[in-house]
Amino acid sequence: MLWHALPRFAEGVVAPVAVFYAAFVLLGLNGALVAAVSWVYGGIVWRKVRGQGVPGLLILAALGVTVRAGLAAVTHSPVVYFLQPTLGTLMVSMTFLASVPLNRPLARKVATDMVPMPEAFLRHERVHRFFLRISLLWSLVFAINAAISLWILFNESIGTYLWVRTGLVAALGAVAVAVSVLGFRRCLRHVNAEPAG
Repeated sequence: MLWHALPRFAEGVVAPVAVFYAAFVLLGLNGALVAAVSWVYGGIVWRKVRGQGVPGLLILAALGVTVRAGLAAVTHSPVVYFLQPTLGTLMVSMTFLASVPLNRPLARKVATDMVPMPEAFLRHERVHRFFLRISLLWSLVFAINAAISLWILFNESIGTYLWVRTGLVAALGAVAVAVSVLGFRRCLRHVNAEPAG
């Protein structure tokens, strides 16, 4: 799963920051906005040329980046460009949190979208508790991500925001992924150790 996710992380997180920052330094804000939009649409074209399907989320991301870039160009503010996804991160945090008292952990939905799991396994009480706890963890991770992002965005330069925020968020995400994977392995060991019912 990690080898599968690594290229997507590089394409979706590291490369866009590098493209935006390089264009920002060389061409200014408008050049950086054009480069950011071009990167996303270039990814769509690349998939089409290679005969691959274009995920719906990528199309939504392209539309979102286009709107963000347009608003940032009109306001002449890079803060506007980065504020919108940060607010989106905060909403994701609240969604993970809200899924817990509803007893429908969002972490379970995300996990089963990535890796199909048997329904009987998912109904197991220990597995259900695991996904509730992991939903709380990811709610906290996204809330911290948003808080760090907002603080850096309003108190530091755009260059500092791009590199420091990206590094901190990546490190925080890596820790959360490690905790999630180790917790899931522990959960599996307990479930597998139980006698068949």
